[in-house]
Amino acid sequence: MSSDTSPDVPGSITPDSTDSTGSAVSDSGIACTSIGGPHEHVDGAALDAFVGERLRDLDVDGKNVVLVVPDGTRSCPLPMLVGVMHRHLHGRVGSLTAVIALGTHSYMEPDEIDRMFGVGGTNADGTSQPATLEEAYPGLRVVNHEWRDPDMLVEVGHIAGERIAELSEGRLDVGADIVINRHVVESDIAIVVGPVFPHEVVGISGGNKYFIPGVAGPAFIDMTHWVGALITSSEIIGTTGITPVRAMIDEGARLIPTQRLALCCVVESGTGELEAAAFGVPEDAWATAAAVAAQTHVTYVDKPFQRVVAVMPERYDDIWTAAKGFYKTEPAVADGGEVIIYAPHITEVSETHDEIYDIGYHCRDYFVKQWEKFKHIHWGVLAHSTHMRGLGTYDAETGEEDLRIDVTLATAIPRETCEKINVGYLDPATVDLDALEADPDVTVVRNAGEVLFRLRD
Repeated sequence: MSSDTSPDVPGSITPDSTDSTGSAVSDSGIACTSIGGPHEHVDGAALDAFVGERLRDLDVDGKNVVLVVPDGTRSCPLPMLVGVMHRHLHGRVGSLTAVIALGTHSYMEPDEIDRMFGVGGTNADGTSQPATLEEAYPGLRVVNHEWRDPDMLVEVGHIAGERIAELSEGRLDVGADIVINRHVVESDIAIVVGPVFPHEVVGISGGNKYFIPGVAGPAFIDMTHWVGALITSSEIIGTTGITPVRAMIDEGARLIPTQRLALCCVVESGTGELEAAAFGVPEDAWATAAAVAAQTHVTYVDKPFQRVVAVMPERYDDIWTAAKGFYKTEPAVADGGEVIIYAPHITEVSETHDEIYDIGYHCRDYFVKQWEKFKHIHWGVLAHSTHMRGLGTYDAETGEEDLRIDVTLATAIPRETCEKINVGYLDPATVDLDALEADPDVTVVRNAGEVLFRLRD
């Protein structure tokens, strides 16, 4: 388990050099600068001045620019972030498109996109939002990453199996074609705009992860997720250095012919307040923001949790995404403990990956020791299964699986489905959160899914 600071792994990012102000300077000559810090608040005016200064001398005039933004499963003040970028790019660029980095999540519907971009509703202060995207962001086109449509994907290169073996530290030796969203590939400049959080596959999300898996083809997404599963979520989550998965993602992203930049942000969980932002090439901007996220989004506890109730916000609309309530608490749960995913609004396990209903949730070794039986399943589905079931062992001779902790769903998913997919069932109507919070053996985590819990030692 971790101590007071998030663990690093060999190969942590190091700036190529520094300019006279101490800012990191990449090989591209673009300095990475930042604003804010741990537990600070950066308001709209400060962000506007920061971004305006960074974009002022950037060669964007007449260029086709793509903003790569998060989907609805990530909380962030997206209207403020996109609004600032739009103000300083509109009128200068030849075209401006926002691509929603879905990975293989469900496509967002028009009304969901409007809400995420702050359109058609009411602000917290009671004022009306702009009625349409065009009114809010003139000239900006917003599109989903259409990962199911081969015509919207472009192969940009190949990573040989020998290189994958090197990057994954020997865990995999299969070559990979790198396939990326057409809008991104055919743009002149692609700018990531979004937050970083502890992440079960890569360590800490953000940066080039918005390109892969965000706007990539499914095959390499599956491969990177399976490498993360082989390491295990419990081991990799919250790691600030260049993990094997991050190394694979960075390698693939460098094959994209477009100029890549990033505005990486740290967002206060639960409030949406901006704590920090860094701008530069994705590798440097991510490293700067990740160092802040490791301090603000990781909570260390002295005693292991016995029973956790992870209360999932409605931005998670299936277990595929709401499983983050488990990922973020597993490292702090005692052997034999339990994590309850409380989400009465959730009615299905996955909207897009039906295979999970067939294979259910199991530990890594359950699949590794029966590889011939499961190797045909999408590796991303296998990875999700292991991440959501946590650490455990499997005896191939006896067929017995021994799981470290229990997982229970308190959702609208029926009992028989829960039993089929190898998780417990709890009727959400019987859950009294206030009473549970008064129980010393229960930890209720409200707005779960973003803050990582770890044992102090």
